[in-house]
Amino acid sequence: MAKTEVILTHNIVGLGGESDQVKVASGYARNYLIPQHLAIPVTQANKRQMESLKQRRAEREAHELNAMTELSKAFGKLVLVVKVKTGEDGKMFGTVTAGQIADELKKQFDIALDKRKIHLGEPLRQLGEHEVALNLHHDVKGTLKLRVESTTPIVAPTEAAVEEKPRTEKRGHRGDIVAPTTAELKAKSEKKPKAEKKAKSE
Repeated sequence: MAKTEVILTHNIVGLGGESDQVKVASGYARNYLIPQHLAIPVTQANKRQMESLKQRRAEREAHELNAMTELSKAFGKLVLVVKVKTGEDGKMFGTVTAGQIADELKKQFDIALDKRKIHLGEPLRQLGEHEVALNLHHDVKGTLKLRVESTTPIVAPTEAAVEEKPRTEKRGHRGDIVAPTTAELKAKSEKKPKAEKKAKSE
């Protein structure tokens, strides 16, 4: 593939910044970079613009450094909440990614941050508090406090069933048939002869 050299007039991620002289595919330069005014061909006349491009680059980088420094301070005061779905056991369905964090920053705080500046190491798989490293600028690092919460309602654990106490029958309830006790039977047997003796004397 044929290559050509161009001078960048704007910062292009992964390629270079203003005033950088880079080699790119000829078709990329001809069909995109030059028509979009992102680069100019390498000529003696264009090389004389290098100083002004360097000055523009220095101003842009200084502005970015100040902006990212202020943003880093702001992140120190924020707590980003990300809601996720979980099962009844509290385990998450899926993970929390850098892209989701970037989306929530925009939604909750109107902060536009490239997800590539968010360094997770690996996607988050646990509920709770997390600290996420931010690479805001090559001279500015930051930390974002993140809380992952479940949208699934918490079900309270069921209480152990209360053991049923053995029923104790109470004697003498109305309508109950109560068997006479031994003492009652003995008392009746003693009263009977006295009644018979009284009848004979009459």
